[in-house]
Amino acid sequence: MSLKHLSLNAEEPQRVAMLLATLLGGEALPFPPFPDSWIAFSGADDGSAIEVYPNGHRLKAGPDRIECYSGQPDRNHSFVHAAFGSPLTADEILAAAKREGWLSRLCDRGPFRCIEIWLENRILVEVLDPDMQKDYREGMTIGNWKAMFGLE
Repeated sequence: MSLKHLSLNAEEPQRVAMLLATLLGGEALPFPPFPDSWIAFSGADDGSAIEVYPNGHRLKAGPDRIECYSGQPDRNHSFVHAAFGSPLTADEILAAAKREGWLSRLCDRGPFRCIEIWLENRILVEVLDPDMQKDYREGMTIGNWKAMFGLE
């Protein structure tokens, strides 16, 4: 297994992301898909990153993709999630989640594809098979992020 990214909530997402980017020897940038969120990239520029969201943000499994909402914290949803690489194939990953009865699906995040698995149908993990990991390393770079969201 190799960790690709981790997300967390903070009172001051930009401030937290700036410090994390400093510690990672990288760069902090806005995270446009979710309002008021930031991402701290590693200086290795290999896609390793920590996403930082406002405390009120929560994720839930929408009909076709992740949905974000803001509000009071609750026990059923969180913005904390992780993406990691697996040696298993996409079919094996999906079959393992299906055996547990948990929502899982193949997703296209733009710069990479992954399999969303909602552990206990409430906690998100993004799992990447070996081919997806290659796409992740190539797509999730600081330069590609800036170009994708017009942050240059």
